[in-house]
Formats: sequence, C-alpha cells, structure tokens
Amino acid sequence: MKKVLIIARYFGTRIPALVKYLPGFGWQPVLLTTALPPDSDMPPEIAVIETGSRTESHFAPAAGRSILDRFLAVGGEIVNYPDSYKGWKDSAIRAGDDLLRKDNFDAVISSSSPITAHLIAGELKSRHGLPWLADLRDLWSQNHNYYYSPLRRAFDRRLEHKTLSAADALVTVSRPWADRLAKLHPGKKIYAITNGYDADMTSVTPSALTSKFTVSYTGNIYRGKQSPARLFTPLRSLISEGAITPDDVEVRFYGPALAWLDKEINKAELSGIVRQYGTVSRQVAVEKQRESQVLWLMDWDDPTEDGWYPLKIFEYLGTGRPVLATGGAAGSAVDRLLAATKGGVHAITVEDIKNTLRDLYNEYKLKGEVSCYGLREEIGKYTHREMTGRFVTVLEGLLER
Repeated sequence: MKKVLIIARYFGTRIPALVKYLPGFGWQPVLLTTALPPDSDMPPEIAVIETGSRTESHFAPAAGRSILDRFLAVGGEIVNYPDSYKGWKDSAIRAGDDLLRKDNFDAVISSSSPITAHLIAGELKSRHGLPWLADLRDLWSQNHNYYYSPLRRAFDRRLEHKTLSAADALVTVSRPWADRLAKLHPGKKIYAITNGYDADMTSVTPSALTSKFTVSYTGNIYRGKQSPARLFTPLRSLISEGAITPDDVEVRFYGPALAWLDKEINKAELSGIVRQYGTVSRQVAVEKQRESQVLWLMDWDDPTEDGWYPLKIFEYLGTGRPVLATGGAAGSAVDRLLAATKGGVHAITVEDIKNTLRDLYNEYKLKGEVSCYGLREEIGKYTHREMTGRFVTVLEGLLER
C-alpha cells in the first residue's frame, strides 16, 4: 500500500473524508495535524501526529474606522501573519522531518486553511523531494472573503508564489477557482475537485418529515455576503397576503446564535416563525436537514464570485430534500450545480423567491409534504468516496512523472 503524509487541521469534511476513504484506494494516510478536537471521529486505525499549538491572537479585523480600530487591524495583520496557526510550523516541520527520515512515503498532501500547512509542506518538500499536492479549500491571496488590507494582500501574494512554486500540483474546490489559480501560477498543474457529502450519513432509513412547512438553514452566515432578508421579505409578503398560513410554517437556523439575525427577524415581523436553535453537531444538523420540507442556502452576494460552494450544499443534495438557494447571481457555482443535479431552485430576485416559496408551500398543502428533488446518479458523483477517488487519480499521476 502506498503511503501519503497529510498536513492539515482535522476540520470540516474534506480532510476527514480523505482519511476515511484513502485506504480503500490503496493509500495509507498519516495525518500531521494540530490538536484533535475532543469530538473527533478519527478512525482508530489511522496514524495521527499531533504537534504544536496555534498562536492565539487578541487582534481581529476591524469593522469600524476609529484610530483604535485601525491599530487593531494592523496589529492583527502582523501578529497573524501568515495566519493564526504560525506557531504550529516549527514543531510540525520537526515531526514531519523525523517521520519522513524513518519511514518510506510516496507523497505529501497539504490542505489550507490554515495556510501554515503549505509552509510546512514546502519545507518538507525541500528536504525530502517527495511529490507534493497542495489543496486550497479556499484560495489564498485571491480569497473570496479576504478582509485584510491591500498591503497585506501584496505580501500574501508574494508568499503564495514563493511557497506554491515548489508544489507539484494544486487542487481547489471549483473550476472557476482553478482558473484563477492558473493565472497566478502559470504552467502549474491545477485541478478542480469539489467537496462532497458522506453517503454513510444519508443512506440510513429516511427521517420522517416535519408536520410543518419547515425551511431549514444549517451552518454559518457571512454578513454582508449572504442576506437572510432575501427570504424574509417575500415570506412576510406571502403571509400578509394570506397565501401562507403562519401557523403552518417555521424557518429554522442551526448554527452560531447571532444577535443581528434576531434583529432582522424582528424587523421582518417574523418572530415566532423564524427561530435560531444554536450550534448542533454535524450528525444532528444532517438529521434536521433530512426531516425538513425545504433546505435553504444563501448564495454569495458578489457578482464577481462564480466559484464559491458552501459545504452544506453537498450535504443538502445528499438528503434528497429540495434546496432553495437565494441571492447570488445567475451562472454561479451554486446555480450550475443545482441545474446539473436538479436538486433545487436558485431564485435570485425577491419576486422569484416569492413565487418559488408559494409553489413549494402549495405542494406541501396539497400533498402534506414537498417531494424529493434531484437526479440521484448526478448527485452520487459528489460523495466523499468519489471525491477521494479524484484525489487518488491526481496522486497517481504525480508518481508517474
């Protein structure tokens, strides 16, 4: 069996999926990571090396314009360069160097964020010369949610060039992002491998649907780039017109409790209809998705951003429940994915959202539930096993060079 060193935080779904499914493709992963979270579901047979600790910063990007805000912003950019995990670098390099000297490995994968993972991999590449695949789950200096100053971006771009020039290939999560990387790193082998969903979590007996017309949203909301009001406004209008009975409907949020979201709910006069339930485990989130009549996704409100996928869209598709995506722009990654899988509707304007909500609610009233959506064969292309297989194809190609 071939062996690959994975340098990454054990976080989200992409890295846990690789660790889980690589052995089935003849690759034994060894994970070099920061401290594992207490609720880690790491397979016991996987070798894990936990090293170092992240740099705790008391600085954060400033939202205001006061002198103090600006000072804190500059301080954060200095303290957190290149990111808040820079304290992990030295201990991880020592551990990785020791491991690669004692054992035979065939390749290295680094995955960001944190960016520090690539710095670690770059140093190990210079010492051991193994094929290195750098995975950017979010772009680096081209990040869609970049909030640092133009000066900081210039430093990041320079460091990105210097670091990733040594990588044998780059991977990111969408074709538009891969195209952007190609412009920044001409001549580099660059691949698009989307995220996916865990079929093991969605293949069990289907959950009973809620008796109410539930519209559920799981995960984070990026204020300024995602707008709950895009749904609240047409929902309030439909209720006021008598097209939707308020006692029939509930909009549910599962994620960090947000004070500003409560204000938006009150402003739309939807208290008692829209509720925040707080953060839940991934397993519970999937259960709530599966029992919902409709799953809500907020696309990224930036007309220049056509490559962003939220992780939740793949989980949503895996449940078979209809997805209502709001906001964003025609031709976005979300728009294209829903069109290809027939997994839901992308409604951009208030009128489109209103009409779609009305249609979904009318089906619920007529049938007692909203029908399942999606082409299962198309959706099946986005399982974690399929995703891992695409990584393996790239790795095998690097070994043939």
